[in-house]
Amino acid sequence: MTIKNNNLEVLEEQHQEHDDKFSKNMIEDELVKKIQPWKKQITLRGLITSFVIGSLYSIIIMKLNLTTGITQNLNVPAALVAFVVIRSWTKLLNKFGLSSTPFTPQENTIIQTCSVACYSIALGGGFGSYLLGLNKKTYELAGVDTEGNTPGSYIEPGIGWITGFLFTTCFVGFLALVSLRKIMIVDYKLTYPSGTASGVLINDFHSPNEDKNAKKRIQGFTKFFSISFFWGFFQWFYSGGEECGFVEFPTFGMKAYKQTIYFNFSSTYVGAGMICSHLVNLSLLFGAVISWGVMWPLIVGLKGNWYLENISESSMKILNGY
Repeated sequence: MTIKNNNLEVLEEQHQEHDDKFSKNMIEDELVKKIQPWKKQITLRGLITSFVIGSLYSIIIMKLNLTTGITQNLNVPAALVAFVVIRSWTKLLNKFGLSSTPFTPQENTIIQTCSVACYSIALGGGFGSYLLGLNKKTYELAGVDTEGNTPGSYIEPGIGWITGFLFTTCFVGFLALVSLRKIMIVDYKLTYPSGTASGVLINDFHSPNEDKNAKKRIQGFTKFFSISFFWGFFQWFYSGGEECGFVEFPTFGMKAYKQTIYFNFSSTYVGAGMICSHLVNLSLLFGAVISWGVMWPLIVGLKGNWYLENISESSMKILNGY
């Protein structure tokens, strides 16, 4: 009797697994049938939203790149912002009795992709790094007679040549990455963290209203976005210049502040630190202490030996050059 009961339990488990797989396949087939053609997934509202989000994220990336050099992957935030904006827009239209096309996960993905492409150009195009070092002003600051600074080796920024340059650098995906992604994702079925996280979140946010997890995510995003906005608004009242307010707060005293060791209360950096791993944060902290706490004072003490004393501190020939 015991053997028969065990066999029955095994058979029931097998039938249950088979039913679960069958129901899962049925759901996937229904979802595939509901997917609209790609031409209907690209909408005017989606392109406008992508442009706005991409522009805002480009400013954020430029600020981070020019100040700390830290740049974050904003795939997931782009998907979240796109969802909040379009969903709010469709609800507003419905309140006024105006009909709108349904907001689908595919349209959400397209908005996220276009937004990421916008700020990727700002990052990969060198607007926060090497493009700034090609103009005549930087050439003169480095010193016309400086060894290695070839005469005439500068070019002023222009829309024409920068556009051509971006086509050759930022659109490398058309030439190489498409084939690599087919191999890595389609053939080998490898999981990519940022893409997987974006896809899971987009599906969750487009889930039915009964899904409590989706509601919690939206509420959490709204709460922290509001906190960040009002904190930035509060700091604005105390910003009187580059060396004023909470941007350069002398937390460790004025002597440390003179060595450029201070605390920046910007929520952007706090969020970047929360996203980065502990290894990245600790390595940046260690590098900052070595650079500004040890090397900077040592080089300052060598004024007149390593570099001239009668030159402005902003010159590239003295301390800033090092």
